[in-house]
Amino acid sequence: MDERWDVVVVGSVNADLVVGVERRPAPGETVLGSDLAVHPGGKGANQAVAAARLGGRAALVGRVGDDGHGALLRGALAAAGVGLDHLATTPGVPTGVALITVGPDGDNSIIVSPGANARLGPADVAAARDLIAAASVVSFQLEVPLPAVEAAAGVAGGRVVLNLSPPAPVPAGLLARCDPLVVNEHEAAYLLDGEPGDPRDAAAALARSGPRSAVVTLGADGAVVADGDGVTAIPAPAADAVDTTGAGDAFTAALCLRLARGDALRDAARYAARAGAAAVRRRGAQSSFPTPAELPAP
Repeated sequence: MDERWDVVVVGSVNADLVVGVERRPAPGETVLGSDLAVHPGGKGANQAVAAARLGGRAALVGRVGDDGHGALLRGALAAAGVGLDHLATTPGVPTGVALITVGPDGDNSIIVSPGANARLGPADVAAARDLIAAASVVSFQLEVPLPAVEAAAGVAGGRVVLNLSPPAPVPAGLLARCDPLVVNEHEAAYLLDGEPGDPRDAAAALARSGPRSAVVTLGADGAVVADGDGVTAIPAPAADAVDTTGAGDAFTAALCLRLARGDALRDAARYAARAGAAAVRRRGAQSSFPTPAELPAP
């Protein structure tokens, strides 16, 4: 395959089951919520869709189940223009599901049942080897098994971006390929064995810990970038948050796309902060991802 892709995502595909709540229940407590809404999601699918909506050529390597959720997700990805030659269907296994509660301030809490995502493995990567090798940027998260991520990083022909979500130990060899490693404050604290502290210090410490560069995302406060040129704070445009679901994926996807287009990491992060700010203005994950015309001004 000599076709060049901007971004190839090796990652998860989930149905997001979303309920709005006035407050989250305490242990043993029941609270009433809004009507259930079902949205296409999964960090891998989200990032592929967000990159495609911003005008990138994006493809996805992943797995869904042979159920209604799988059909819904495949249709949503196809409608967004994501390449799906390596989105496999796993017979007899449910599609991954994310159970999401959204509070009145737009913040969310998420529980993920991996389903078919847990069956993604090195054999899937081998089947998609040419696709992965032809990508300018290959993006990963940890909602799929680590052996699949390691195998894909090993055959990536372009830049490797790892969004360490959910947080887990990362082998040194994989960490060394990351350019950048993308984490939020809590994921950074996990890697650094401490409480969330000064984001600039955390980004600098992460960049020294193995990856070629690091980005710490800070939600409404933007992000911090650390690489061989030092540490830079990246502000985010002001936004009235309705639902933060998927905002981090919009940020990572936009970052990957601009890196694929040749931007320096700091410039890519500035663009990504605009995409993340746009995504919190609408409900849902993929339904909130902006086109270039919908990005707030720099």
